[in-house]
Amino acid sequence: MNNGPSDMGKHFKGSPVEERALDTYIKLVRASNTATGHARAGLESAGLSYSQFAVLEALYHVGPLHLGELARRILKSSGNLTLVVDNLEKRGLVKRQQQGNDKRFFLATITPSGRKLIAKIFPGHARQIVEVMDRLTPAEQEELAGLCRKLGKGE
Repeated sequence: MNNGPSDMGKHFKGSPVEERALDTYIKLVRASNTATGHARAGLESAGLSYSQFAVLEALYHVGPLHLGELARRILKSSGNLTLVVDNLEKRGLVKRQQQGNDKRFFLATITPSGRKLIAKIFPGHARQIVEVMDRLTPAEQEELAGLCRKLGKGE
């Protein structure tokens, strides 16, 4: 199987720069979807969506966070985060506390039940990620991390 830009030739005809960029982007998205699929394994059995898990994991490892900071940390919009936190709060896994007089400023904290759940499922989650990343050598993982950081920063 050819892994070069010509793989897309039947679907898109553009400049070599466009074809290479689009081909690379498609491979990046497919790899991300595969890795995310592995990372999600086991979360459903705990009754968590990936976003709910991300909130619990952040609060577990970082500590209490204001909702705006939590949204930035897990790469979600504040509107989406509100629904995720509402659902976690209904299950008694997260507690939201108003900060000061501003009704828009809330601090999210993990409850003992949330802490117990994340402590139970995080080791399996980490194993799933290690399993998928083991397809790359340590040097390749470091190279990929650097390239992703470069893309993410827009350098």
